[in-house]
Amino acid sequence: MADPQEVLSRRVQSALGAAFGPEYADTDPVVRPSQFADYQANAALALAKRLGRKPREVSAAIMEHLDVADVCRDIEVSGPGFINLTLREDWIADQTRQLLDDPRVGVPVQERLNIPLDYSAPNVAKEMHVGHLRTTVVGDSLARTLEFLGHHVIRQNHIGDWGTPFGMLIEHLLEAGEDSEEADLLTTDPNAFYQAARTKFDSSGEGPDDFAARARRRVVALQGGDEETLRLWRELVGLSRIYFNKVYAKLGVTLTDDHLAGESSYNAMLADVCDELESKGIAEISDGALCVFLEGFTGREDKPVPLIVRKSDGGYGYATTDLATVRYRVDDLKADRILYVVGAPQAMHFKMVWATARKAGWLPDRVETTHVQIGNVLGPDGKILRTRSGAPVRLVQLLDEAIERAAAVVAENRPDLDAESQAEIARKVGIGAVKYADLSVSHDTEYVFDFDRMLALTGNTGPYIQYAQARIRSIFRKGGVDPRAVDGAITVSEGSERDLALKLLGFGAVVEQVGDHLQPHRLSTYLFELAQTLTAFYEHCPVLTASTDAERESRLALVSVALRVLVQGLDLLGVESPEHM
Repeated sequence: MADPQEVLSRRVQSALGAAFGPEYADTDPVVRPSQFADYQANAALALAKRLGRKPREVSAAIMEHLDVADVCRDIEVSGPGFINLTLREDWIADQTRQLLDDPRVGVPVQERLNIPLDYSAPNVAKEMHVGHLRTTVVGDSLARTLEFLGHHVIRQNHIGDWGTPFGMLIEHLLEAGEDSEEADLLTTDPNAFYQAARTKFDSSGEGPDDFAARARRRVVALQGGDEETLRLWRELVGLSRIYFNKVYAKLGVTLTDDHLAGESSYNAMLADVCDELESKGIAEISDGALCVFLEGFTGREDKPVPLIVRKSDGGYGYATTDLATVRYRVDDLKADRILYVVGAPQAMHFKMVWATARKAGWLPDRVETTHVQIGNVLGPDGKILRTRSGAPVRLVQLLDEAIERAAAVVAENRPDLDAESQAEIARKVGIGAVKYADLSVSHDTEYVFDFDRMLALTGNTGPYIQYAQARIRSIFRKGGVDPRAVDGAITVSEGSERDLALKLLGFGAVVEQVGDHLQPHRLSTYLFELAQTLTAFYEHCPVLTASTDAERESRLALVSVALRVLVQGLDLLGVESPEHM
């Protein structure tokens, strides 16, 4: 089976080479969907000036060499030189029938790349908030999609597990007791534990035995490798890990303990990073700190902006760790492509880190680095979503509310189901609604968090797509047919059948685009359009009550392919597909 647009593009390119010489064989054929035909090739308009000929003459020359009789039933030149291409119904039917036998429903396997993918990245002893939602959900969808395309994705959960705050956290843990109720907060309410430690630190006296002084000494001990301090630090990290895993399980993402690659992982490499940058003349001392000044990075009054790799007190910052991370991912993980799913405000930081790494020879030109910029989640007031007290919204609280709201909808719509079934559907719909709402907009834009819109059964929402696949399942249940056992021939004599088949043939190309351009919203848009196409199909093409057995079998085959595409597409977004809705 093949994507029609790709097939036509190759045929038009071949005609360009035959008509105008081999130097034109790689010219973009500009094949796009059209309202006047299935597709339109617009290459003639761009080529006319280059060839010194009129666009319609160029189109005529292309037509003379265009071999698409097996694919198209109508080809015509229109307007100033557009080539309209209308596909043959038997070709569409044959290509769609091949999808029925293809476990990948038309998604190609790309050449395998090693892709470290940095996403989620919460902080130890701090609760995950709504700001972590997008980095986690977008990153996980990209991981699923890139793996399905055949790549080796190396998930990297770059948690904040090192640095100054751990002095006060360890001291607070010692004072509270490792087996105390206070320590349990690290797995249930990490913010409460952190705030208690911060309050002690801020209100402490400055005597040598006061909390603040002990906390500062503890930081030195931690960075110096003191074994007892490291044991306590490991306990803090371990308790936070339990909390992270609870959130990840509720959210339904693929991150596990094996993917933890926190800041602490790179601690032993930081001195080397600084030494090498200094010895290569890339970094220099400025106001006591070791800095890299890169050409083209300036701030106010055109003053150069430094990348500080060692602070004036000898400590290391994010830049040092991120440079060590680049080296590790290139040298040890053998990266071909490194992706960072991180908030948009970090854009300048990453550009400077990567420029420094390239200058140092740690990031070769063959390795692509991409910042998948994440926009903010907004409240109804258009500002960053926060609680009434001004604190970030807790992610667990938000997910629980989504499930509760979904449960109310399910209870109203499906009173015939038992409580356990209702609860399972509510979980899938509630979590799916939150994830889909995030993934249905471009990752670098902001969006307003609105439960009512997210949970609606109409419009571009998770529940609408989930309902589309559940409706197909209900057709097969009613007909007493296993969708996996469907094996009939497909015909597309009705316009709605044709539209559905064409939409299904585009799935593979869309998944490829998501992997190539790192934009999950393209898949969300496709699934929404497919669900709409299915609605129109049902209006004009009854399935179980089709007029003939052959027509019934054909339509069952069509909706069987649609079911597999919807379920696979939702899975790549990380959204579950309930059997009932």
